[in-house]
Amino acid sequence: MNPTTNIAARAAREAGTLLLRYFGRVEKIDVREKQANDFVSEVDRASEQIIIQAIRKAFPSHSILAEESGSIKGDNYLWIVDPLDGTTNYLHGFPQFSISIALQYKGELESAVVYDPLKDEMFTADRGNGAYLNDHRMRVSGLKSLHGALIGTGIPYRDQTHVDAYFGMMKALMKDAAGIRRPGSAALDFAYLAAGRIDGFWELGLASWDFAAGSLLVQEAGGVVTDLAGGHRHLETGNVVAGNFKMHQAMLNEIKPFLSPGLSM
Repeated sequence: MNPTTNIAARAAREAGTLLLRYFGRVEKIDVREKQANDFVSEVDRASEQIIIQAIRKAFPSHSILAEESGSIKGDNYLWIVDPLDGTTNYLHGFPQFSISIALQYKGELESAVVYDPLKDEMFTADRGNGAYLNDHRMRVSGLKSLHGALIGTGIPYRDQTHVDAYFGMMKALMKDAAGIRRPGSAALDFAYLAAGRIDGFWELGLASWDFAAGSLLVQEAGGVVTDLAGGHRHLETGNVVAGNFKMHQAMLNEIKPFLSPGLSM
């Protein structure tokens, strides 16, 4: 693990300790609605401050993009932080949430950490050096077709502009798949894909902090991550398809008929 990834992992573990302290005690947490069906709590903000302080202490010149604090300008290194991915789950006591931290250099993902504090599972990746779960090497599933596949997704709940196209995609993918799962933390979905626990993933309208770290995990575990048209604007558009090479192609083929100009990326 390189030094930047190591610092991100330590920050994620410290923030995870905070999340565990308040998990299941929602009555003691101040919560507000940022927009329809999108919540933030004082725990999100406290977790984010722990991570930001750790990054600023180690790398005071680096830029930071964090879900709650926004953009902190610095040099060509950019940290992308989600201090609590799965806030709605967390606030309901649903045990599926995570912390996601990624580092980009001039637009190229370099380091990734996704941490599940409930299971104490630390997913990490360094560009060119593979992806790991608690120091054990990860590989994406080797399943070659949708037949029997377990596919992860996230249902659009904030912006429902393309919800009909989304459910068309789901119906097409369901024909052969063994199941579709929507656990509620995209960062963990990508981590599970990298670990071979699910075979593919697609979603519309994600924010970069939801899946920047997860993208590198999947790529370093031997997978492919693209936008809905098979291009490379997924971090920009938030529309994403991922899996091993053959699974990715099979999913793109099923998704293609539902693309429109607004969803062609």
